[in-house]
Amino acid sequence: MATNPSSFAYSDVSPAVPDWLNKGDNAWQLTAATLVGLQSMPGLIILYASIVKKKWAVNSAFMALYAFAAVLICWVLVGYRMAFGDELLPFWGKGAPALGQKFLIHRAKVPESKHLPSEMVEPFYPMATLVYFQFTFAAITLILLAGSVLGRMNIKAWMAFVPLWLIFSYTVGAFSLWGGGFLYHWGVIDYSGGYVIHLSSGIAGFTAAYWVGPRLKSDRERFPPNNVLLMLAGAGLLWMGWSGFNGGAPYAANINASIAVLNTNICAATSLLVWTSLDVMFFGKPSVIGAVQGMMTGLVCITPGAGLVQAWAAIIMGIASGSVPWVTMMVLHKKSSLLQKVDDTLGAFHTHAVAGLLGGLLTGLFAEPALCRLILPVSNSRGAFYGGNGGVQFLKQIVAALFVIAWNVVSTTIILLGIRCFIPLRMPDEQLLIGDDAVHGEEAYALWGDGEKYDPTKHGWNTSVYGEELAPSPYINGARGVTINL
Repeated sequence: MATNPSSFAYSDVSPAVPDWLNKGDNAWQLTAATLVGLQSMPGLIILYASIVKKKWAVNSAFMALYAFAAVLICWVLVGYRMAFGDELLPFWGKGAPALGQKFLIHRAKVPESKHLPSEMVEPFYPMATLVYFQFTFAAITLILLAGSVLGRMNIKAWMAFVPLWLIFSYTVGAFSLWGGGFLYHWGVIDYSGGYVIHLSSGIAGFTAAYWVGPRLKSDRERFPPNNVLLMLAGAGLLWMGWSGFNGGAPYAANINASIAVLNTNICAATSLLVWTSLDVMFFGKPSVIGAVQGMMTGLVCITPGAGLVQAWAAIIMGIASGSVPWVTMMVLHKKSSLLQKVDDTLGAFHTHAVAGLLGGLLTGLFAEPALCRLILPVSNSRGAFYGGNGGVQFLKQIVAALFVIAWNVVSTTIILLGIRCFIPLRMPDEQLLIGDDAVHGEEAYALWGDGEKYDPTKHGWNTSVYGEELAPSPYINGARGVTINL
């Protein structure tokens, strides 16, 4: 009688189930990776397409879609092992493909080689799982960066920028803090990417916005979202996906993952409520876009310490993330000539750089010793609030932030100036006036204008696709719609 091949998959030990494989950990890690992937596609694609002016919906969505695909190919060709492979320099790994089955089916290791005293982490699943999980983090970093240059960056320049920035900027931060670099072994805390992802994308995005140049004056003055409800759908995917973002950081389905997921949601909810309250207090009404920004800053702020702080500290971090970025965006931005000059389309500097830096510093204050012992490679780590060597930990967080900021400013500048030698960074004004139709030959909606009033002499009111006679609406001068003349 023939043996059912599927029976091997469920046996305790088989060629596909080695004795070191934990099926629960592997299932959770793949689920977490998928949740983070859904944050980008379709989460941020939907969010970007709907939060921008209608004429930029297709272009904004495509920039995110392209980045997701391009990062994956670059990641498996060379990026993963530059970020998590053998040491080349104290801040950079040796680039090599992550494609062969001999590499992918072996048990995962972080760092890949043990060159300093810190312990090597060996999750109970294959390297293929870890490669994909870390890819989703790399991809979302580029997509968050794109938020700073929406509405004017030359799409060809963006297509060149994505692989270059991944290789020469992202991998440096990832290796230094996560992959066995000098900051990792020094004991800097970045639980799930407050520095590697958010501080990096916010600073690099702001730098890119400076070099690319501003949008058209008309777009800067009036840039209404084309679909607020769809924007909320994208924001919802982002929030729910963050359970995989922070819950997958321990590389296991363990109690630390549970703490991280709970703290993530507590901080995000607190931050949203604080931001909304400030909007009501100072502007007289709650803003839906403001609520999304508050949600975002809360999620970003908790990320560097999600599994390392207590729940009450997550509330404090939520209060800080709902207020400090609000002040920088609503008050300091209007008083700073530099912030006024640089056209950061979606305010990634405030929602990611400021919130990420804030989270990293607050983690240096509130990292709880018992929770730190569950996961951190350096023993006796703790926040300054808990005494001992906590003050040193806070200083380490500051030094790491300065390194990430400096590297991203320099690397992003060099990459963009190099691209500018061959491709203009900004679209020509003729394309900027038209938008998606000029750039892609496609439009998001079969409707007229960005808020134009209906003009019967321009659009023709006396015919319809149903052969009915149409007449201008009697409501308001130059109505926005039509009525059927029966």
